[in-house]
Amino acid sequence: MPDYGVIAAVSETLQTVLSNAVKPLDNPPPTAEVSDLQGAISTSPARLTLFLFETGEDPSARNRPRIRGVSAPKLTQTKPPMALCLRYLITAWGGDRLTEHRLLGRTMQVLYDGAIISGPDLQGASLKGSNECLKVTLSPISLDNLAHVWWAIQKPYRLSISYEVRVVNLDSEAVTEIVPVSQRTLGYSSGGPAP
Repeated sequence: MPDYGVIAAVSETLQTVLSNAVKPLDNPPPTAEVSDLQGAISTSPARLTLFLFETGEDPSARNRPRIRGVSAPKLTQTKPPMALCLRYLITAWGGDRLTEHRLLGRTMQVLYDGAIISGPDLQGASLKGSNECLKVTLSPISLDNLAHVWWAIQKPYRLSISYEVRVVNLDSEAVTEIVPVSQRTLGYSSGGPAP
């Protein structure tokens, strides 16, 4: 049941998947970390940073029907989950450009081969053990827009790749109780016209 912690759980899931993927590339093993790209970022050991730079509602999943449930002896109706689309900027930090290129190449390989993350790969309290399924796709942004992101965080431009994760379901807490029909009364009129 994805609650308000689902965004953090998606970030944790990506961090774990990428950390496991890049670990064998070097000694000491590279890592992946969720970052806001502020302050100095260490390059020893080499690392990938995952910067969540945009969240929004997934328009393809709007207008879903309300969910009906039974909470004996009552019936309930809940708003459908809010479907989110999360966009991450993944940047490699290493002592040299070739190490960074290897990290980005491995990232792209792993997220291409494992574009759907589900089951035991899901991390975080909101996703672990759930039947949720995350679709991760490369989402290139123009060099101009990428430069705007780096300018906004006041850092010099670095080679980065952008990925989109969807559909991230954020469950609603708005539950209404429905009173079931327990009896009905039918009335009949005598065949004359209604006054």
